Amino acid sequence: MLFALALIPVIGLLIFIYFNDKKEKEPIWLLLLLFGVGAASVVSAIVLELIGGLILGAVFPTDSVIKGTLDAMLIVAPAEELGKFIVLRSITWKNKHFNYSYDAIVYAVFVSLGFAALENITYVFGSGVGTAFLRMFTAVPGHACFGVFMGFFYSKAKYASLTNKKGACTGFTALAILLPIIIHGIYDAILMGGGSSDEAILSGLSLILWIGFVIALFVVSIIFVIRSSRHDFCIISLPVEGGAVIQTIYRPAIVGGWTCTCGSVNQLNFCPKCGKQRPMSTTWYCPVCATPSAFNFCGHCGCPRPQA
Repeated sequence: MLFALALIPVIGLLIFIYFNDKKEKEPIWLLLLLFGVGAASVVSAIVLELIGGLILGAVFPTDSVIKGTLDAMLIVAPAEELGKFIVLRSITWKNKHFNYSYDAIVYAVFVSLGFAALENITYVFGSGVGTAFLRMFTAVPGHACFGVFMGFFYSKAKYASLTNKKGACTGFTALAILLPIIIHGIYDAILMGGGSSDEAILSGLSLILWIGFVIALFVVSIIFVIRSSRHDFCIISLPVEGGAVIQTIYRPAIVGGWTCTCGSVNQLNFCPKCGKQRPMSTTWYCPVCATPSAFNFCGHCGCPRPQA
């Protein structure tokens, strides 16, 4: 029973995220891999948190609001979210299935909920049914929310990388790492800082503040998921000024290579040697589903050919 209670919220959230992927479902094997390795990242988080806790304990021997806040912001949140991001990037960045913007949210949430599943099992078996119900509506959805923000900016980083915008890629990658850490840190800091206080009023206020923060976090995350799902687009085709579409990156068998004026031969949208943009051909790629076509309408989804 405890095992089921620990996993029910995880499964429910995974289903919600998975079925909001309207354009192209991700392979089950890939999602299971992300979930499993995400769960395994609990080990590295525990090790880092133990080391960080020892260092913080040496500086602050007694519990206090400051110690609880620093523990949350500088140890717990970075240890957990950095581990998740490393798993996410190492498995998906160059994966051929990462071809739509919403895919990144699916990947990041599966990693996060893999972590949450194992963490939740340990808490529930250690503390019982009450903890299971409490975490069902707080900690588990919280991890999913952190994953939503990570995936949202991870998607933008990938698209920036494919369109040869290195500065934007670096910036969005930083946001994909830092924003979940900050949000997770605030989530934990309000509880850990308030819980370390001996004053009942301060503890009560921190609880009220935390509830408000959690509600806002859940609402914003749901909005991000729904909007990202509705505006899901193929990131391997590059719309350019005038509505035309440059040939896609991940279709070498169809597209073939091109020779830049500098002499470099490649299959990318931009020359890696001099940065010159790839010339457009009469073949266009649908901006909605990325299907190649030479006609006035996409043969796959019916989208009209963009006007140059």
